[in-house]
This record gives sequence, structure tokens and C-alpha cells, in this order.
Amino acid sequence: MAQAKISAKASEGAQQQQQQQQSQSGGQLRGRFYRSTSMADRSSRLLENLDQLELRVEAFRDAASAMEQEKEILLEMIHNIQNSQDMRHISEGEREELNLTANRLMGRTLTVEVSVETIRNAQQQESLLHATKMIDEIVNKLLDDLEDAKIRLMSLYGACTSDVPAGPIDQKFQSVVIGCAIEDQKKIKRRLETLLRNLENSEKSITLLEHQKSSVRQSCNSKQD
Repeated sequence: MAQAKISAKASEGAQQQQQQQQSQSGGQLRGRFYRSTSMADRSSRLLENLDQLELRVEAFRDAASAMEQEKEILLEMIHNIQNSQDMRHISEGEREELNLTANRLMGRTLTVEVSVETIRNAQQQESLLHATKMIDEIVNKLLDDLEDAKIRLMSLYGACTSDVPAGPIDQKFQSVVIGCAIEDQKKIKRRLETLLRNLENSEKSITLLEHQKSSVRQSCNSKQD
């Protein structure tokens, strides 16, 4: 009888110990499960924050690039005013005063430093150097033959635009530009646009000057007659 009671108690104790172990095991599993869910939530929140920051970083770079372009445009406009025909047809005192103002504006513009670095691989760096060299070669010969330089620059520009070009395009230059980083492609196109604008303004100045010379000669001939 006593033996039966001892056996019953031992069996009951074993059952209770087994239940405790199962309970502890379940608690550990539940604990791991809850930790895993919590980590996933945190990871998701962090990823969402980084996605939002990426958008802000790109917007920041775009804004800085826009400021770079604005600086280039301002400097070009000031330069064009200083070298315009109108500046040649005013009194010396007025021209001096306007040049002082233009120089002051140019100086203030140059105090603004904006630089957006482009991330490039080795191939893109080589392509950029090659494209820059091709443009520089034409620019260095501008004074030798203005019309030929304009035609060649237009062929380079045609290789950079998606629009239907007005004339032939430089296939070699196009293959070089394609190898450049996207941001560098945009800068190359902007540089060519600026060069072509300056050439057009130069041609207008030359044409106007020739017209004025012709008018002066005609006036002199009329007086002699």
C-alpha cells in the first residue's frame, strides 16, 4: 500500500516536471518568436527611413546641380553684357561705370562655391577625359576658322541630343559620350550649348560691325561725291 503511494507520487512528480519543461520550452519558443517579429519591425522602419533619406539626398544633389547651372548662366550673362555692342556705343565714363558694376556682380557670383562630385568608374573617367579633349581641340582652333569650328561643335552637340539633329553628327564622339556617367553627359551637353551660344553672339557682333563699317564707307563716299 505504501509502495503504491510512493509510486503514485513519483509518477505525479515526473508528470509535473515534464509539464514544467514543456511550459518552459514553449515560453522560449514564444520568446524567440516575439523577438524575431520585433526585429523585423525595427528593420522595416529603418529601411523605410533610409528610403525617405535617399529621396532627400537626390533632391539635395539636384538642387545643388541647379545652383551650379545658375552660377554658369549668371557668369555668362555678365560676360555677354561686358562684351556687347551696346557697351561700345556709350560714353567712356558710362562704360567704365557699367564695367565696375559688372565686375562687382561677377566677383560676388564667384564667391559662391557649389560643387557636385560625380561618382565614376575607371571607364567613365576615361570617357570623360576623351570627350573633354575632343571639345578642347575644337575650341583651341576657334580663332583659326570660326565657321569650321561652329560646324564641328554642332556635330558634337547633335551626338548629345535625343532630338533630330539639324546636320550630321559625330559618331565617334557619340560613342565616347555614351560611355560617360549620366551627370557628365548632361554637363558635356551644357558646355556645347554655351559654346554655340557664344559663337552665335560673336557672329552677330561681327555681322553688326561689318554692317557699321559698310555704312560708314557709304557715308564717306556720299560726302566725297
